[in-house]
Amino acid sequence: MADKYVEGIGRRKTATARVRLTPAKETKIVVNEKSLDEYFRQGALQADVRSVLEAEDAGIEHYSITAKVYGGGLSSQAEAIRLGIARALVEEKASRRSILKPLGFLKRDPRSVERKKFGLRKARKRPAWSKR
Repeated sequence: MADKYVEGIGRRKTATARVRLTPAKETKIVVNEKSLDEYFRQGALQADVRSVLEAEDAGIEHYSITAKVYGGGLSSQAEAIRLGIARALVEEKASRRSILKPLGFLKRDPRSVERKKFGLRKARKRPAWSKR
């Protein structure tokens, strides 16, 4: 590949996305070798991924975006891709940071599933207590 690209990594829960941005004539997003509409059938998830590119005053041009994503569910994967795109945009042009950061696109959501503890049914659910 002769084109110059910028890479960003995004994570959410157990989903990890490796995102590559290549300058192009029109914006095209490919996730795991499928188009965005094909991979994420729900419009809300598609909008979640595209939301970074539609940020006001960021001066974002057209890119060919390819993402390799694995682990987690579809919602987590969409958020991981969004974070990867945001990080790649900032890596390409540092002045975008001041625009994307207040909008919350550069914040990694640290919440993940709490592990199950022994003696409990789930992470915190306890068996019913009986006196006798």
